[in-house]
Amino acid sequence: MKMRAIINTKYGPPEVVKLMEIEKPVPKDNEVLIKVYVTTVNRTDSGIRSAAYFIARFFTGLFRPKFKTMGNEFAGVIEAIGKEVTSFKIGDKVFGYNDIKFGAHAEYMTMVENEAIAKMPDSLTFEEAAPITEGGHYALRDLRAAKIKEGQNVMIYGATGAIGSAALQLAKHFGATVTAVCNTKNVELIKSLGADLVVDYTKQDFTKTDQKYDFVFDAVGKSSFGKCKPIIKKNGIYISTELGRYSENIFFALTTPLFSSKKVLFPIPTICKEDIIFLGELAEAGKFKPVVDRKYRLDQIVDAYKYVETGQKTGNVLITLI
Repeated sequence: MKMRAIINTKYGPPEVVKLMEIEKPVPKDNEVLIKVYVTTVNRTDSGIRSAAYFIARFFTGLFRPKFKTMGNEFAGVIEAIGKEVTSFKIGDKVFGYNDIKFGAHAEYMTMVENEAIAKMPDSLTFEEAAPITEGGHYALRDLRAAKIKEGQNVMIYGATGAIGSAALQLAKHFGATVTAVCNTKNVELIKSLGADLVVDYTKQDFTKTDQKYDFVFDAVGKSSFGKCKPIIKKNGIYISTELGRYSENIFFALTTPLFSSKKVLFPIPTICKEDIIFLGELAEAGKFKPVVDRKYRLDQIVDAYKYVETGQKTGNVLITLI
């Protein structure tokens, strides 16, 4: 049986991906088959498709993509299960994240049952559940690495992206006082997400402040440790979602813990089923609501990629298949 899927056989700009018909996958004994209702296009997808960081090719294919159907986060319904699957049944609504073999930019995908997949909270729609995981798990990983706790001061630069908007809400959940940096049009949105103070970077330099922070999180990778260092407390932490100029954040992550009272961390991204469940519970409780910017159909995915790569999206970009 055939299905529609977005296929890319070479690295490059958005136009390298094509909508094609391919064979519908069959789940292995320990896998579930998911009919995808909603997926997203995000920075992870764009980075892997373009291979902008050459090092990524050692995981995704040195000369051409190892996995020809991209897409990492999804929400959908289980259509079939392998004979060893015990935690899901046919008809379950599920959501999750797959950066191991991807596959969410298609009508159907498979997942091993013990990977980063969970049942959807009953109160959420597919469009609400699909964008929980990509920005959410990156933000969660970095906040945990910084050991954020109640009463600490946190600054989030780029608070309107999928990662930044998730980090803002998660930091508030952990009890931090949050200063969020964004542009003028998103000031009210960021306030509604719980920021204690909002800095409009088009009107003032966010580093020109007497306030010091336990954690400065560059959620868009457009600043630097050097620029942010004056506003970081002694024993404070800086994390960026990008490598930095000349991959400087890797160098600083190795050296600042040894030679500086202000440290750069560069956590390796990981995700597990427990993270998915945790983020889903927060979403169900109204403590985490992914921001949605635009919606596209599967056949409009090139336009979605182009928009994501403007660097101006607010929150998440959805791809609907229903």
